[in-house]
Amino acid sequence: MALNPFFLNGTKSEQGLVQSLINEQLRMYGVECYYLPRKYVTTNTVIKEVIESKFDSAYPLEAYLDSYEGFGGQGTLLSRFGIEDKDDCTLIISRERYENYISPLIENLPNIELSSRPKEGDLIYFPLGDRIFEIKFVEHEQPFYQLKKNYVYTLTCELFRYEDEVVDTGIGKIDDNLVDFGYIQTLNMIGAAVTATATAGICTLGAVNLISMSNMGKRYSYRPEIGISSSPGTTTVGIASITNEFIQCDGMYGGMIDAIDLVNAGCGYTVKPMVSITPSGNDDGSSATATSGISTNGSIQFVTITGGGSGYTTSPNFTFVVGGGNTTGVSTGFGYGVINNAGVVTAGYIRYGGENYNLTGVTTVTSVTIDNPVGLGATVGVGTFIFNEVVTGGTSGTTARVNSWNETSLELTIKVVDGTFSGNELVIGQESGACYALRSQIVDDLVTPFADNDNIQTESNKILDFTDSNPFGDP
Repeated sequence: MALNPFFLNGTKSEQGLVQSLINEQLRMYGVECYYLPRKYVTTNTVIKEVIESKFDSAYPLEAYLDSYEGFGGQGTLLSRFGIEDKDDCTLIISRERYENYISPLIENLPNIELSSRPKEGDLIYFPLGDRIFEIKFVEHEQPFYQLKKNYVYTLTCELFRYEDEVVDTGIGKIDDNLVDFGYIQTLNMIGAAVTATATAGICTLGAVNLISMSNMGKRYSYRPEIGISSSPGTTTVGIASITNEFIQCDGMYGGMIDAIDLVNAGCGYTVKPMVSITPSGNDDGSSATATSGISTNGSIQFVTITGGGSGYTTSPNFTFVVGGGNTTGVSTGFGYGVINNAGVVTAGYIRYGGENYNLTGVTTVTSVTIDNPVGLGATVGVGTFIFNEVVTGGTSGTTARVNSWNETSLELTIKVVDGTFSGNELVIGQESGACYALRSQIVDDLVTPFADNDNIQTESNKILDFTDSNPFGDP
């Protein structure tokens, strides 16, 4: 039986009135969110798995929060791998607003699989709580064909779990949600080349000018504590350096002490002081012994860094030059500088304090010659990396996204890394033009708070350590 022609249920005017009323209600009682369409940059050709996604567009869109009693889902859970947040929510958006506003803006964009309606996998930025949700299901038939038409989309969303997607919308409050998420590497960069400067003080009343190793010991994992007999004036302070470069160091002998350098050579000694070596903490190092030598005719007592310079890739050598006057019989001292991750000299140690410096008549200060920075650090070290820009390795061609940049420590954290950076290569910002040389890199993720894989591996190695031998017995 045909419908009654005198009752026109579902005319365009009625449908338009309902749609307008819904749009008005959403604008009055809704929340202004941002819609982020997913771009499928790379997919698997066999099973259509999404390998790489990108979100670089965001469109403001009003939405009604249907989960009025709070976020749904399992909430915040304490799992074996850390804290997990599994909130979800339900949002209702206008069908007409999406089709007339968002669809025309994204239909011609590359790598957009579907533009005519919201699709699963797209993101919603929810400002109340500053969170990003991922659309898991789009319901387009509820309410069910009132006046023979559908007017809204109901979006079932879950809190977005970041998996190295590129999120670069240009809107700070959206992009900064994912600063410390994902697998993050740390690069220590080299600044522009500036030679460090220092001054040196002289002791003419008996200073330790050399400590010689008589037995390098074995199995030192950490720097031991160095004790030196006191003097009537200033007591010597020394610091040990450990090496694994000798034969069998990585086997039965472990770390050996190859030198004890002087932080302060002391002053006022009349006899050679005794040197004691005590392992630090639970270190099982043993057997190392050393003897000291003193100079009563003037030698270097301490080094003061007046300018740390920058651009150093290796520790620079110091030479303590006589300040002037008679240099006959002077034995020139030498040492080296300690550099931080930014390639800046932070301290100077004395390897040999020299002798007969007082013959010059200069008894307080002598000049210090310091090696210049060499290599890539001498030509680069300029600019400021920009958050989320792409950086490229000049030699390896490796690309990554900037997560953060510290201009003081020259520490660059990166994510979405494609490849492996090589030592000392140039790292160039494609947008900022910043150019720095790579000094060292840490591939373990030390930034993300809930990615505890590295810590779990480190702790497990303390229980079962296969690096030296099989804890269950060798076959």
